[in-house]
Amino acid sequence: MAAYEYLALNASGKKKKGVLTGDSAKAVRNELRESGLTPLQVDAVHESVTGDSTSASTAAAQKRSGRQKMSSMELAVMTRQFATLLDSGMPIEQSLTGLVEQADQHRIKSILTGVRATVIEGGTLADGMRQFPRAFSELYTASVAAGEQTGHLESVLERLADYTEARQGLQQRISTALVYPVILTVVSILIVVALMAYVVPKVVQVFDDTGQTLPYLTQIMIKMSDFIVNYGYLVAVALILSGLFFSIAIRKPGPQLTFHRFILRFPLTRRLSTSLNTSRMARTMSILIGSGVPLISAIKSSAEVVTNRVIRNALEVTAEEVQQGASLSRSLGRSKLFPPLLTQMVASGEASGQLDAMLEKSATSLEREAEARISVVVSLFEPLMILFMGVVVLIIVMAILLPIFDLNQLVS
Repeated sequence: MAAYEYLALNASGKKKKGVLTGDSAKAVRNELRESGLTPLQVDAVHESVTGDSTSASTAAAQKRSGRQKMSSMELAVMTRQFATLLDSGMPIEQSLTGLVEQADQHRIKSILTGVRATVIEGGTLADGMRQFPRAFSELYTASVAAGEQTGHLESVLERLADYTEARQGLQQRISTALVYPVILTVVSILIVVALMAYVVPKVVQVFDDTGQTLPYLTQIMIKMSDFIVNYGYLVAVALILSGLFFSIAIRKPGPQLTFHRFILRFPLTRRLSTSLNTSRMARTMSILIGSGVPLISAIKSSAEVVTNRVIRNALEVTAEEVQQGASLSRSLGRSKLFPPLLTQMVASGEASGQLDAMLEKSATSLEREAEARISVVVSLFEPLMILFMGVVVLIIVMAILLPIFDLNQLVS
């Protein structure tokens, strides 16, 4: 059986969306008609396709299913509910049915129904989740696969829920901390542009009518004001195009690697980027190792969640060295990219046989360090921006007042 999304009309003529499982689209249409609905559209959420039997409709359905995703909070809630249902003794299929009924959004119902259809067909839970790569990451599916093999799926899902909630919380705290500085910067720029484009020209026009020689500061301010009025829109367009070009170029491996190297060399971003990427890697590796995933596979999967290309390349080299017999702690320390705290905790974990616990403690410590650094930067940014705005406004006021002082002296 497979899962199908449908769009149908009820007896009153209103459209209704939903997800049903069936042997074919025709069977689903018949089921809808028996329920008093008129089917308008029935599409497969996913289908198992092999060989050359792939049709255009199936390919389109797979493409649609690949775009479906869940937010971190939705994934955490679903994972926690799934673990609770399994812990109560319910089978996987029945638990998935309960999750489908519990889900409020059609998108989540569609994803869970597709996973359930794979399980009904005889596939594993991890195979069903791999049908939706944007909803379930490689870390998630690898952990679920390991939990199925070891028979500890409930505990693995609990750890995944903790991980997802912790990551969502960290991202939310960072985003909240950065909202105020961004708003303050935008407002400051708009105020300066408004002063230069509208206030300065009207005030200085009075002095032009007197025919007096203006001070150099005032002349410079007038030229800057004229430039903003005449060419400001061109500067704005150039900045937008530069941003688009940068965002496109940074996706290519070469420019991306160069940019990430710059981040790790620039003093203000080096420690922050290292802490965030390393904490994400350590927590991911802790989840995987604790779930029973082999160390080499855990290192490779952990590299995928690292956003900095330089650190990711170092982890790939680490995986090769560990595969050849080197210890994880020595390989990490040899790259000179990872904090000493991490390498020391990893060495302790390797010696005591509690590597997953040491990695989790390292991740928590590094996350706290990153949050502390962000808090310091944000706390310093506010007075510096206020000081900058004060200096700019002072210069504009002086440019306006100097001609007035000269005019008073001339009258005297």
